[in-house]
Amino acid sequence: MKLIYPAVFKPFTDQSGGYVVEFPDLPGCVTEGKDLEQAIEMGIDAASGWILGELEDGEKIPHASDYSEITAENGCMINMLLLDIDAYEEKYGEKAVRKNLTIPAWLNTFAEKNNINFSKLLQETLFSMAQAKEI
Repeated sequence: MKLIYPAVFKPFTDQSGGYVVEFPDLPGCVTEGKDLEQAIEMGIDAASGWILGELEDGEKIPHASDYSEITAENGCMINMLLLDIDAYEEKYGEKAVRKNLTIPAWLNTFAEKNNINFSKLLQETLFSMAQAKEI
């Protein structure tokens, strides 16, 4: 699953070129980088970890604010960051639950011929359903 959240980049006051990164929609999610490139990377990592932690704990994840709704102090900038939660979870996730399922043989044949990944499809479908019900 991919999510997009706004991030506010505040330059360090010492003119070193670094930034503090804050996420208005993710309380307490703050990081920094020595330059803009590293600040973006650290922001993606911090926000992905924040989201994954909430999901693993069964908590609701907040909806991302619209870009136009975010305000920043003078000298700060706002950027939307793309979070690939599946990739992050694969690398850092701690919790996984194995589920077995039963489907008709013809449906299995169809899925195999079309290279359908059952786990991915089930995860994406359940996540969409959970989002619709605002987990």
